[in-house]
Amino acid sequence: MRHNKKFNHLGRTASHRAAMLSNMAVSLIMHKRITTTVPKAKALKKYVEPLITKSKQDTTNSRRVCFSYLQDKYAVTELFKVISEKVADRPGGYTRIIKTGFRANDNAPMCFIELVDFDENMAKTAKKAKRTRRSSKKATAEAPVAEAAVEATEIAAE
Repeated sequence: MRHNKKFNHLGRTASHRAAMLSNMAVSLIMHKRITTTVPKAKALKKYVEPLITKSKQDTTNSRRVCFSYLQDKYAVTELFKVISEKVADRPGGYTRIIKTGFRANDNAPMCFIELVDFDENMAKTAKKAKRTRRSSKKATAEAPVAEAAVEATEIAAE
């Protein structure tokens, strides 16, 4: 019977799937963002989020457990030193999947998967544009005048 066996096998054997997810998790930890297909990203999210939660408590046992999944000592060091400090106050949801469209040759749905606290573009607050009710004719008319004044001072300086 096939009860409760609903996770995506990704068209691979169990050993190939485990190796692929381990390699993808190491790449995500080291580079903070990777591009992959949507099904692989969803499988990777389920694989790496428990490891990040485990890294919040820096014990010998948790390091060994994470190493057994990742098989890369540099990735484990990065996970426990850098990533666990950034996500210490976050209760979960350490990764974000952003869909980017479809791959050109086989039309597979592609996406970014990234660590949430490491995205510099999203972390910065967007600056609100200062809006005025005045017409923009005055600003465009002043721009050539200011430009001509700058050129005149440069010529005079020579």
